[in-house]
Amino acid sequence: MAESLTGESIAKKTGLPTVRRELPQGTQARSCAELLAEFKSPAKADSWMLEFGSMGGRDVYNITAPFNFDGKTLLAGRVEKREAELSEIIFFEKISTSRWSPCFRQGEFHGLQDPCVTWAGNELVLGGVRYPVPTADGGQTYLMEFYKGKTLHHLRHFLTGPAGMKDIRFKQLQDGRVAVFSRPQGAMGGRGQIGFTIAPSWENITSEMIQNAPLFQGQFLTEEWGGANEVHQLANGHLGLLGHIARFDQRGDRHYYPMAFTVNPITRESSEIKIIAQRSLFPAGPSKRPDIADVVFSGGLVRQDGGTAELYAGVSDAAAAVVKLPDPFFEFEN
Repeated sequence: MAESLTGESIAKKTGLPTVRRELPQGTQARSCAELLAEFKSPAKADSWMLEFGSMGGRDVYNITAPFNFDGKTLLAGRVEKREAELSEIIFFEKISTSRWSPCFRQGEFHGLQDPCVTWAGNELVLGGVRYPVPTADGGQTYLMEFYKGKTLHHLRHFLTGPAGMKDIRFKQLQDGRVAVFSRPQGAMGGRGQIGFTIAPSWENITSEMIQNAPLFQGQFLTEEWGGANEVHQLANGHLGLLGHIARFDQRGDRHYYPMAFTVNPITRESSEIKIIAQRSLFPAGPSKRPDIADVVFSGGLVRQDGGTAELYAGVSDAAAAVVKLPDPFFEFEN
C-alpha cells in the first residue's frame, strides 16, 4: 500500500517548508457578476473559428495553444461526437491561421479529454482528463494522466493525479523546480478551488503532493468555482495563470469566463482575479447543449509584442476559436 503523505511528511521528502492548507490571504473573493461588470469588453474583437478538416462528424474543442515540437507547429484538442462524451486527444498540425490538420493520435489517448501541454526541459508534457474511470462502488469518476517524451511517438505515461481532480497544471521554473497547481473539490475544495505548491523536480511530484497542495484564499465564492488552464513564467519572476471562473445561473445553466492572475512563487501570494474574455467576443457557433452555450474554456495564450495576446479556447463545448485581446500579464512586466 502506498504511503499516505501528510503535509509534514511531504516536507521531509521534498525539503520544502511544511505544507499549509491555505496560502497567504491576498484578495477578497468576488462573484463572477462583479468581475464581469469590471471587464471592459471591446465593442468588437478580432476573432475566428478554427477548422480541423474532416473529423467524421466529431467536434474539436478545448484545445491547447499552439506550440513548436517535432519540427512542426502543433496544438492538441479534445475530439468527440456532439451527442456523446467518449473523447480522445488528437494532435493537429498548422496549415494556416485558421486551418489545422490531424497529424498524430495513439491508443492511450482514447478516453482522454481537455488536453494541456508544458515542458520538462526539452521534453513535451501532455496532460489529459481520463473519463470514465470505474470506482470500487460501481460508480464512475475521473482523473488526470500525464505523458512525457522528446517526440510525439515517444510520449510515455509518467504520472496519474488524484481521483476526482481536473485542472492540474505544471510549470518548470528556471532553477529546475516545478510549480504545481491543483483543483480539489468536495470537503477540501467545494465546487473547485486552486491549490499551489512547488516540487524540487519532476521526479518528486506525486498524487499525494498534488492532493495536499495548499489552497489560495479569496478567489472564489463557495457557490462558484474555477481552475488553472496554463502557466506562464513572467520576466519579473512571477507566474502568470490563465484560468477560468464559473457559475450556475438560476436555471442551472453554466457560465464559464476566461480569467487571469499572477503568483509570487517566493511569498506564494496571488494577485486579484480578472476576467479577460467572454463568449460574445468569439464568433457565433454551435453548442453541445443549451445549458453550456455560454461556456469558454481557456486553452492557452500566445503572448505577442506590444502588449497583445491571442487566446485559444474551447467554446460552448462544440468548437475551438481564437480572440485577440490585451495581454493580461503585460502590466506586471512593464
